[in-house]
Parts: sequence; structure tokens; C-alpha cells
Amino acid sequence: MLLIVDYADQWPLTHLTWLLSNALLHQTGVRTRILLLARTTNDWPRIRAALANRQAATSSQKLHPLPSRKDARDEMFTAAHNAFASHYGLGEATGITPPESLSRPEMSLTLAVHMAALVAVDAHAAGCRPPDDIEGLTIYLLDREHLHWARLYGDESRQLKPSERRCRTPPHQMNQAAFTATLRGTVPRSTAAAVLGRLPMASDPEQIVADHSICYPSADPGHAFEPLYPDRLAEDFLALTLIGHTADYPSQPWASDTLRTVLTGEEDTRGAPAWASRSVVFLAASAGPGRWTHVTKHLNEVLTTDPALAIAAGSAALTALAEVSEPDFDVFEAVVEQFPDGRHPDLDPGIAALAARLTSHRLAHTEDPAERAGLYSWLAIRQRNAGLYDQALDSARSAEKIWRPLAKENQAEYEHEWAESLASFGNRLGDVGRHGEALATAEETLGLYRRFSRGNVAYEPHLSRSLGNLGVRLSAVGRREEALEAAGQAVLLYRRLGGHEAELATMLANLGVDLWVMERREEALNATEEAVKLYRRLAHSNPIAHEPDLARCLNNLGVRLSGMSRPDEAHKSTEEAARLYDRLAQANPALYEPRLAGSLGNLAAILPESQDDVTILTLKEHAAEIFRRLAEAKPALHEPHLADSLAGLGVTLSALGQADEALAVVQEAVAIRRRLARRNESVHAAELARSLSNLGLRLAAVGRYADARTAAKESVDICRRLSQANPVIYEPHLAGALTAFAAARENVDAEMEQIDAEVVQLYRKLAAATPKAFCSNLQMALSAHATVLDVLGRTKEADKIRFELGFGRNQTPASAGRILHWIKSRKSPRRKRR
Repeated sequence: MLLIVDYADQWPLTHLTWLLSNALLHQTGVRTRILLLARTTNDWPRIRAALANRQAATSSQKLHPLPSRKDARDEMFTAAHNAFASHYGLGEATGITPPESLSRPEMSLTLAVHMAALVAVDAHAAGCRPPDDIEGLTIYLLDREHLHWARLYGDESRQLKPSERRCRTPPHQMNQAAFTATLRGTVPRSTAAAVLGRLPMASDPEQIVADHSICYPSADPGHAFEPLYPDRLAEDFLALTLIGHTADYPSQPWASDTLRTVLTGEEDTRGAPAWASRSVVFLAASAGPGRWTHVTKHLNEVLTTDPALAIAAGSAALTALAEVSEPDFDVFEAVVEQFPDGRHPDLDPGIAALAARLTSHRLAHTEDPAERAGLYSWLAIRQRNAGLYDQALDSARSAEKIWRPLAKENQAEYEHEWAESLASFGNRLGDVGRHGEALATAEETLGLYRRFSRGNVAYEPHLSRSLGNLGVRLSAVGRREEALEAAGQAVLLYRRLGGHEAELATMLANLGVDLWVMERREEALNATEEAVKLYRRLAHSNPIAHEPDLARCLNNLGVRLSGMSRPDEAHKSTEEAARLYDRLAQANPALYEPRLAGSLGNLAAILPESQDDVTILTLKEHAAEIFRRLAEAKPALHEPHLADSLAGLGVTLSALGQADEALAVVQEAVAIRRRLARRNESVHAAELARSLSNLGLRLAAVGRYADARTAAKESVDICRRLSQANPVIYEPHLAGALTAFAAARENVDAEMEQIDAEVVQLYRKLAAATPKAFCSNLQMALSAHATVLDVLGRTKEADKIRFELGFGRNQTPASAGRILHWIKSRKSPRRKRR
């Protein structure tokens, strides 16, 4: 099945995702492809993020300008010419040859070549000479629209009675109706009549709507105001109708007033016009580079009166506005005044685009170092909110480079600004995965705020934030104990200060991560639960600002609950996080798509046992697909996440019996972890060990026991070394590695029994310290050990273990069943198989 969606960039995202959820496209056994055609790729990341959990593989292809070779364009012209000639009933032998203008730069668009072919055929049929440039082609096609209106109405020479006319609206009114419809877009007929009713020319709005529908019928009979197509022709029509151009086409004195009425009016007066986005995008596009610069003046007049209209028009409109030629930067300043404080996922990409254009202008008009540094700092924040991490880092670096010498020259005036700039620069370094540099910057920032806060309590919130940032940076480079200490100090300071709920929630969330890594699981869960409660309260009053933090914290809470053997609560929390990230990623994929992928992976890992493995596999495959694409663009930032995602995918593939596929993805994960560990062993050694354990299990599953033992033994060696240095953190890793090492053996023998005994000993110790976290692991380890003893003929010892567990011979707890199935299939050198 093939579905083609034309003008996909013009569809509201919610409408498009609703269409793509139709059951017709998700039939079992029916291969389905969907082709989305669009003029730009601006909205593609949003659509791709929306599809991340709809079991759809995605790809994009940008069509580049046509080759400059005339023969290539001639070939396209001929194909289009033949198709149009057939429609006109002329056949192919019209004697029309490709024009020389096809080799010009403005003819690099497929649409331009098609327009040239259409105009050539139409002019041939009419017995006239076609124009030779893109402007002339546009005007020719618009002239044909005017001629069509006149013929439908009947010109004066024919003196038709009103009853004889197919269309009762005179051409000059149809011109204004078409202009209005192009601005407004398709709407219900009653809405179209209401829009025209506000215009002085419309004596009979319902009749005009009916006549306009004759010229431009809608696919839905209940709707009207179908605009001109294609969009580029519609943009040119708007531009040429507005006063201020020099082209050979009549502009209209009513166009400016109509524009203001359509953009600033609303039938029900419930805020900004619902169609503001379409209108502003079309006008800004027509005023873009190489287009109609006079349109900027008309757009500016509207925005000067109501700058909030640009915000109401949305992110795409702000982006288009940032790209206009010859902008009025006073208007930009007025629009910027309407920017929301803090983050706004729906608007942040457009805000960043407009902020970058305005900052470039501001920088060109000031030599004041402090002002320039402030501009860079402001831009870095807006770029970071939009997920433009590399650009934000460049801006933050530029700000810090200016503030540093200023602070050295005049500490009293500039040192505090430098400290803020330094903190921002460090955070931006962390955003792009440059953790070592970020740590050095965080330490320098903390030193400044320690000095500022001595005797001045006003700086204690800054000190608390700096301690929190330091904890994050220490954790990123593997200095876990120091990270935990810094995070704990930050929480204590914020508790003492009071009145900083958002900051306290952030510090509690970070503290939960550090406590969890240090195997202080109860405390980690408590800190994360408190953070979630705070973020829920904050998000209830200001969802735009705090829902992203709530989603992050819910995702962490799901991991904590799962690790504490509370699967139902874990599933509920992680599912809520995934829903939040899904919505956030639709608005700002650059920032939230990686978090959505991580959330989907976590959700798959803790789905209830009632869920089928295929559902789990689909979620994990999508998470891996997203991280693979992100890692290709930014390996330092996303390769660790890709390795984690591949490891989880390997487990599920193995459970589905796809052993070879599971082995391939786990081998890729190990290769990534080796590369990362060579760069920074302290951070990635434990994860490399875990990946090697997974590899050992996957190799054993395909019968490659020698290779399996080698991989699993390397994992055990790494974990022994780590646990000797820090047993609290790494003894659980060692227990897991030893379990995998036992599973990698071909035979049940005495060495396997020794390994199992060590695993039991480790889990006894861990379960005594943290029962909720490790009792289930101990239970499975004891059951596995009993089964091994049974196979070796040591039934009394095995029975003793089963008695401890409360089970009889040949009984095992359900949770241990999957771990034990491989043991019973192994050969024992001491007992013959019956």
C-alpha cells in the first residue's frame, strides 16, 4: 500500500499524526509505504519524532537544485511539455522547443521548469509569445487566473443577465476574495463568509464564497477558501497584489487593509487569529532572499501594531520571519519583548532563529564589550533551549572570552557577570559531551562563588547551583564519591535557603542519580520521589516551564522503582515519562528526541510480563534507531546511549530466538564501549564489562563457548579490579559478571559450581545491606546454584538450599525460570545423561 501526502509541511502536526495512526496503514501482512512531499525539511524532525513510537522506519531525502546542464533541464521540460500538450489536446508535435532561459539560476527548481513548460503550451494554444523569465512566468499564470474570473462572470461586451452568469462575483471582488483565501487557507463555509463580512467590498459574502468555490473547489464540500497552488505561486500572488513592487502586474489599494483585517481580526475574538501561522509564514517566505522585499514593509506594519502576533503565529512563523530580506530590526526588538521567559518547547526553535538574526544585527552596532558579552550570553540561552548545543557553546564561549578580561580589569563591576558566564559555558561544554573541560570550568565557577558568598548571603543560591553543577560534572568523569558529596551539599543549601523549589527539585534529581550509582538505593528512591512531587506541583502551575523536568524525573523514578522490584509502579512512571517526551519531541525534536529514545528503551525494559516480546522489541528497535542516527551526527554525546540501547535490544532479540541478530548488536555495543573506555576508562570501564558479559551470553547461545568464556572472563577481570577499589559500587557488577561467566561454560563442572558459590556469597552480602534491591537476585542465584549441585550429584547440598528458599526438589521460583533453563541442558562430566 502506498499513501502520498502532498504539501505535508502545511499539515498541522496533530492532523498528520492522526492520519498516520489510521488502522488502514497498520494491517498485519500488508507492507505500507508513506511518501510525504514538502517544500522544506524544517518540520521533518518533528514528524520523525512523532513517528518514533508508531512502529515506522523513516528516512528523508532532500531534492537538490536541478543540474545546471541545459540538456538535463531540457529533458525535464520536454517531459512536462508533452504531458501538458496532451491535456490541451495538442499531442507532442507542437513545435515548441525549450527556451534558452532554462540555464539560468532561477530555473534550478523543478517547479520553475514545469511552469515554463505549462506557459509554453498555453501560450502556443492561445497564439501568443511566452515570457522568458521566472517573474514573467508567474505573471502569465496569474493573468490567466484573472481571465478565468472574467469569463466566469461574463465581460461587458456580452451583457449577460445575472441569471445567465455562472459566477455572480465580478473579477475585482474575486481578486480580493482569492487574496483573502490565500492568506486564510481552507475553512468551513460559514467561517469564510464571516471573514469576508468584515471587508467593505463584500456586499454578499455568502455569494462570493460560493463563487470562489466554483473557481477553487475544496475537496470537502462543507469547506471553502481553497488557496492558490502551488504555494510559491500563492506567495507571489500575495506579493504582487500588495503595493510596492515594480513588476508589470497591478497592485491593489485595498490589499494592505485586507491584510491587516485578516491578520488582526477574529470572528469570535478569542485571542490571536487561528490562521496567523499560515499568513505570517507565507508573507515572510515571499519576502525571503531573492524574492519580494516590499512585502517586509507590509508585514512590519502589522507586527508593529501587534508584535505578539508573531509569537501567536508559532515557531515556523518566527523562523520564516528571521529569514526575510531587509528586515526592520525595530520590529524584531518588539517581537523579542514578547518572548516567554525560560523554555517554551513549542516556540524555542523559532525563538532561537529570530534571536540569532537580531543578535547579529545588535553586535554589528555596538563596540561596548560588556554589551557584546551580554548579547552572546542571551543568545546562548535561547539556542540551548532549542537544542542547538553546538551553536549555544560557540555563543557561550564568545561571552566568556569577553567577560574574563573585563573581570580582571574591574573586579567590582564585572566579576559577577563573568562567573555567570563561566557557569553557562561549563554547562554548554557538558551538553556536547566535553566533560573534562566542563569539570574544570565548574570547579573554577565554584571557587568564584565560594568567595562571593563569604559574608554575602545573596550569593548562596548561586553557590548552591554551582555545587550542583560540579556534582553533575564529577559524575560524568567517573568521580562518583565526590559527585555525591557535592550534590548532597547543594540539596542541604537549598533546603536551608527555602523558596527555591525548582532548583531544589533539580538538585534532588541529581542526588538521586548519584545515590543510585553508589548503591544507596533506598535513599536514591526517596530523593527521586521527592523531586517528582516538587516537579508535579511546579508543572501544574507552569507546564511549559517544568514538564520537561517532570518527564526526566519520572523516567529516573521508573528506573529506581524497577531496581527496587516494584515493576507495576515502575511501568506507570516510565509510561508517563514517555508520553510527556513524545509530546515535547514533536515540538522540539533537537532537544527532546534523545530523551524520548531513552524513555522508550526504559519503558521496554520494564514492561509487565503480560506484554508480548514483539511489542518490547519494537520499542527497543526504535530507541536504537534514534540513537544510531544521533550518534552519527554527535558521537561524543550519543554513543554511550547507543551502546546501552543496543545492549537492551540484544537481550530481547535473544529472548525471541534471534540469536545471530542478538549477537551482532551486542558485538556492536562492545566495540563502542571499547572505544569509549580507551578514551576515559574511569567512566566507561564498568559499562564495557557489562557489555562483555552480554557478549559472553550471546556467544554461548550460538555455541561459541570458547569465545564466550574469553569475553565473560574479561568482564569478570574488569569488575574484580573495580570492586577491589570500590566494593560498594562495583560488587553488584562483579556478581552479574560472574553469573554471565558461569553461563558461558559448555559443561556443568566443578569450576561452574565455584563461580556460582561466589555469586551466592556476593548476593547474600548485598541483600543483607539492601534487601529490596537484591533479595530477588539472591533467590535466583541460590536456585541456580541448587540446580548445578543437582546436576553434579550433590543433591543433599541442593536440597538444603531449596529448603532455605522454601521450595521442594525440582521446584524453582518463577522469577528464576528463565535464568535456569540453560543449566539443565548442559552436560556434566560426573553424571551420565539419561
